[in-house]
Amino acid sequence: MADPDIDFTTGDAGASATYPQQCSALRKNGFVVLKGRPCKIVEMSTSKTGKHGHAKVHLVGIDIFTGKKYEDICPSTHNMDVPNIKRSDYQLLSITDGFLSLLMDNGEVREDLRLPEGDLGKEIEHKSEAGEEIMISVLAAMGEEAAVAIKAMTSK
Repeated sequence: MADPDIDFTTGDAGASATYPQQCSALRKNGFVVLKGRPCKIVEMSTSKTGKHGHAKVHLVGIDIFTGKKYEDICPSTHNMDVPNIKRSDYQLLSITDGFLSLLMDNGEVREDLRLPEGDLGKEIEHKSEAGEEIMISVLAAMGEEAAVAIKAMTSK
């Protein structure tokens, strides 16, 4: 019979956080998983090898959440993981205790996103205090989310 310890009441659709793509098909400004982190490719070079070797692809990427630089070398015929990235824009309502209060498209408010560090965080805080209406671009990949950009709201 059924195992009573297994709980099926919640779960996702089973969509993977990444999908495979051949190394040679990756492009600069695209995304790839390097050392287990979602990165944007900033530099890419292909090297030809000897008689019986594979052509190798040298990738340099910047982590889309932390800004750290990662490098990797892989044969061009091998597959690399590419993160599924979702970009959403939300209207900023307020900032409370270092967390952003964002208005979603469906009218719900989410308050689980931390104010980003560095210049972007300072700019968001400054514009919020000045009373400007701004949109926050939120990038989601591999179970992580972060505010990555802001833009002024256009009046309708």
